[in-house]
Parts: sequence; structure tokens; C-alpha cells
Amino acid sequence: MNTVLCSVSGIQNKECKTQIKNALDKIKGVQEVGVNLTTGTVKVEYNEPATELEIKDCIEHTGFKIEYE
Repeated sequence: MNTVLCSVSGIQNKECKTQIKNALDKIKGVQEVGVNLTTGTVKVEYNEPATELEIKDCIEHTGFKIEYE
């Protein structure tokens, strides 16, 4: 199983958390989604056919911005 951890700006409340989780759950291969409101991070555990790029694109298309270092 693969894991991707993203810092995401704009996660402010439970509605945002639910929106992200619902969007990511639609990707085939995503096993578990964890959204931390305190740290503004999204942790996704996934298997093929899901990819890290597909997961990040999904988060950004949901209306949030991934903060790249």
C-alpha cells in the first residue's frame, strides 16, 4: 500500500473535510482518507490503479490548494 501526505490550504471545518473525503473515495484504489483540520493535512492510503498525481489533482479540483515545499 502507498501513502501520500499533502499540506492543503483552505481546510477550515467539517464540511471541507467531508468534501475532500467524498471526492477521494470516488477514486478506485483509495483505501483510507484522513483529514486533519488542526494541521491542514490530508493523508491518503491507496493501491493501484490510484496514483499520487490523481489524488493531488482530485484535491485541487475539489477547490483546495496543495502547498508544495
